[in-house]
Amino acid sequence: MLQLSFPQAMANADTVMASADLPAAPDEVIAALVTREVERWWGSPETYRMIGWNADLRVGGSWSVLVETADGRRLPASGEFLEIEVPRRIAQTRRYDWDHPALGCKETRVAYLLEPITGGTRLTICHGGFAGFPDAAAEHAEGWARVLGWLQTYFDARPSG
Repeated sequence: MLQLSFPQAMANADTVMASADLPAAPDEVIAALVTREVERWWGSPETYRMIGWNADLRVGGSWSVLVETADGRRLPASGEFLEIEVPRRIAQTRRYDWDHPALGCKETRVAYLLEPITGGTRLTICHGGFAGFPDAAAEHAEGWARVLGWLQTYFDARPSG
């Protein structure tokens, strides 16, 4: 069984880096990140949930989702796929289509990097584009650590077999 490491995340003035070891194959991790499977694990009742995921998984294809907050608000987010090298790497733009308190509607770039390891996959997230928005970078570092924890729990809860 894979010995899970606690998800880690850090930010500098421009970029957030986050990483976790997941008990799943790289193709399973990719599916959890960029398909409707997102709705099964991304979020919690006390924070927010992802709903209405839609994606055209090809370079230049768009994606969109609604962030449903604990108080019932529905906030849209979207972007475009920039690079797709399944199951090694996916890069995409990301923006909140509402006025995010720390980032506004500024577009950022997220890269998911996947490395096979014994018993699973090491997922590293590089989220850039925060120059001039240090509070948003710090907030997103905390958020990615939380998201990676949800993803670990999701994969760990699957029946073995």
